[in-house]
Formats: sequence, C-alpha cells, structure tokens
Amino acid sequence: MNPGSPTPQAGILDQYSRPTPNIPPIGLVAEAIRRPLEGIRYAEQIQKTIEKATIEGKAANTIHSFKCRLVQLNKAADLMNPDDVKKSIGYAKLANTSKCSFALAYNWFCKANGLTWEKPRFKWNLNAPIIPTTSQVEKIISATTRRFATIFKLMSEIGIEGEELHQTHRNQIDLSQAIFNVKGLKGHGSANYKLKTATNEMIREYLAKNPTDYPFPRPKTMSKMWRTARYTASRNNNDPALLKIPMKNLRNYSGAQFYYAFPDPIGVMRHLRHKRMETTMHYLRALTLDGDAEFDCKTATNAQEIAALIEKGYVKADEIDGIHFYKKRK
Repeated sequence: MNPGSPTPQAGILDQYSRPTPNIPPIGLVAEAIRRPLEGIRYAEQIQKTIEKATIEGKAANTIHSFKCRLVQLNKAADLMNPDDVKKSIGYAKLANTSKCSFALAYNWFCKANGLTWEKPRFKWNLNAPIIPTTSQVEKIISATTRRFATIFKLMSEIGIEGEELHQTHRNQIDLSQAIFNVKGLKGHGSANYKLKTATNEMIREYLAKNPTDYPFPRPKTMSKMWRTARYTASRNNNDPALLKIPMKNLRNYSGAQFYYAFPDPIGVMRHLRHKRMETTMHYLRALTLDGDAEFDCKTATNAQEIAALIEKGYVKADEIDGIHFYKKRK
C-alpha cells in the first residue's frame, strides 16, 4: 500500500489476513470525521477499465457490473497488486459464481492498465432452470396492466430478454406480416419470429399508445412490474409458489413450450438463439416428459377451428371419426 493511502474498508470480500490497524484516540477519530472524505484509490485506473469495456462493445449492465466489482475489490485489496487481489478473491466467503464475476472484472482491469496476472478458475455448476407452467404464467400476466401484459406475453412467446426488448426499434416490428425481429445480446443470435394473431394485435395496440422509436421500457422497470404482478397473483390465487418465479424464467417457459410442440433440440436451439447446443441441453434437462404431465385438451371439426387451436399452441394428439383432438401442456 502506498504511504498515506486510505485504509481499505471491509466490503463484500472478507480479507484473508490484515494486520489490525492502530486505533487512534477518540479525539482524533472525531477530528477525522469532520475532514472531507478522500477519493477512492485507483479511480483513474477503474475509469480506464470502464472506457475499454465500453469501446469494445460490452453491454451497459456488464459494464455496470465491472464497476461495482472493482469498487468492492478496491476496498479489500490493492488493485495494482494482482497477487493481493487473487488472495482476496480466493479467501472471500463467497460462492464460486460470485468469485468468477470478481475475477472477470479484475481481468479487464489488468488488460486496461497493463498488468499481468493469471486469472483463477473456480468450478461451479449451473442449477437446473425453473420452468413455470402455463397456468402460473397466465395467472401472473392477468394480474398486471394491459401494457405490461403485452410485454410479458411477448417474452413468453418468443423468449426475448428484457434488454433485447428494450433495445428493439419499432422498425424491427412488421405488423402487416406479424414478424418481430430480435437482435441478440449477451451472446445470443438474432432471429425473426412469426407472432400469433392475438399477440400481434396486442403489439399493434401497444405501439399506437407508445409512439417513440424505442417503445419498450428498461429491464428494471419490467422486472419491478413483474414482481408486483406475481405478488398480486399469489395473493389472489393463494399460491405462494408464484413468488418464486422471476421474469427471466419467461424465456425458459418459451423454450419449453416450443419443445413440447416440436420435440427437436435443434429447433429449440434456434428458437432461443443459442450458439451452442450445450446451452440448449442445459434448459432441456429441466423438462419433465413423463406421464404425470397435465394437458388442456380441445377438439376441432373444421379448418378454422384447427387453425385457431394451432395458433394458441395446441398440438394434434389424435383423430376419431373426423374429430381432431388437440392438446397443450398446462
């Protein structure tokens, strides 16, 4: 530590070993409180890291995460000493997933400031994704406003994420052909989706009421409204399980519904815009395809009824005496 630099403060990272600082007399402590606080160490170097990440096209939420991690590390270790940082991360009482995020942020710090270090590797396993049922999703969507019902319905249908939706320009939506173009973020690919008739009409109404070029709100706003809706739905239906469903699981739900209709892993991979099959299989392993599954069943006797059921996601199960039986997983 440089002479005269401020003493590191305890943060989210617990220190592996630090000498106990000399505690000054009470009078000196009171005098120090009245002095203005000094700026954080290495503020210039942290800002340089943020600029590098911005120039190289990192997403805004990723850049914000880097900044938060580096500020926390700055309180627990000497950022210009890679060995000190590695020990601080390694001995911290954190899950390995969190340690990986700190190591990644500091890796960018080293790149931006010409430091050399060997990035540590922390092993961790992804938890099986939670896939809500159709009944759960519909209960939550029905508990929100018309505006956000449109947003959540779209997410559940095409698997778009909040930030991808927020950055969608209205020119990417072709209402005449019911085509919704998604530009992928966070390593996802881009794709065009054919919207269902009911969803397309909801989008048409939404765009008429929101005439801006980028009509969809920020992900934080969406998440806040989702939490409000699921609380309301949980209370109205006396179902505490709804409180455990985050908004991001609408993407899981979308992939599951696609697989139930078309049990093709490659098709799911394209639907979710994954670039690796391993990522798709992580989602598929959470699906239960045993005989205990519950289905909604409908019948159709003419082309118009059949088309209406297919648009709602129903799949043909059987045909008896000219009557078509369709099912959709609950």
